[in-house]
Amino acid sequence: MFVLIAGLVLFFGPHAVRMLAPNFREAQVAANEGRWKGLYSLISLVGFGLLVWGYILYRPGAPQLYAPPGWAHGVTFVLVWLGLISLPAAYQPAGRIKATLQHPFLVGVILWSLGHLISNGDAAGVLVFGAFLVYSVRNLIAQLRREQPKPAFAGYRGDIVSIAAGTVLYAALLFWLHGWLFGVNPLA
Repeated sequence: MFVLIAGLVLFFGPHAVRMLAPNFREAQVAANEGRWKGLYSLISLVGFGLLVWGYILYRPGAPQLYAPPGWAHGVTFVLVWLGLISLPAAYQPAGRIKATLQHPFLVGVILWSLGHLISNGDAAGVLVFGAFLVYSVRNLIAQLRREQPKPAFAGYRGDIVSIAAGTVLYAALLFWLHGWLFGVNPLA
């Protein structure tokens, strides 16, 4: 469990700096933006690796905290698919998805983590997916409080690319990658 907790701290620590210590972050960026981005990326990458490794190590023996409801599996499929469609929308010209969600990457992580949280009642799942959910909701609230112009609709190209890319990634995860990467077949 130590590896999982260390991964969560190292991954979310740098991500939380903008919310918790914005002046510190701005000072670091102003002093040397390349160094800040390099350290941020390195610590986050190491944290993510430890998080995944820790989850794989802890999950088999993790205590069951709750029994997922019978409907959770089907709802998870829908939430994860919608979440994976939302992720690439953040990097596309503003279609209806981006214009409506404003922060589609965060909304995508919220949908992904919520879907996994309702269908995984073990302590490892609750730690990982709960952390992603809490962080993403908190970050979305912080982003919405900042006065930023909302993305203006620029056409449907971004939506088409997001739907296609999200669906291809979803199918790859569902039929192959999820079992290979995490040892869990979502179709079982």
